[in-house]
Amino acid sequence: MSYNYQKECREAIDAGNRALDSLKDAKACLDSARNWGIFDMLGGGLLSGLIKRSKINDAQNLMRQARQDLQSFSRELGDVHMSGEMDVEINDFIGFADLLWDNFLVDWMMQDRINNARSQVDEVIGRVEQIVSRLQYESVR
Repeated sequence: MSYNYQKECREAIDAGNRALDSLKDAKACLDSARNWGIFDMLGGGLLSGLIKRSKINDAQNLMRQARQDLQSFSRELGDVHMSGEMDVEINDFIGFADLLWDNFLVDWMMQDRINNARSQVDEVIGRVEQIVSRLQYESVR
């Protein structure tokens, strides 16, 4: 069977786009969790804490999917002789403490973890977009 570079590039681009979709969905959940976290810090109460926790859980699930998609993308990059070690840290956060001790300090610590996760996701999105862009350029040469 012969090696078809353009076909392998298209497969890598598709895998990269799937990873980007998962990452962007996770970021949207983290954005929502951040917004609910701000409301919670301003005295939102138990309900805002529960909604924030739900958004964090959704983000964690999407980040697990993103990790799987990134692993698939890395495998596809190997087919076109590129490397792309990317990983998204899935923080456990501190949700139980956040609900049990609903106070400003715990809310602030949770908000910090949400912001760190958002930064990590943003960084990986940027790297994947650069690689996909390079692949698109390579595939038409």
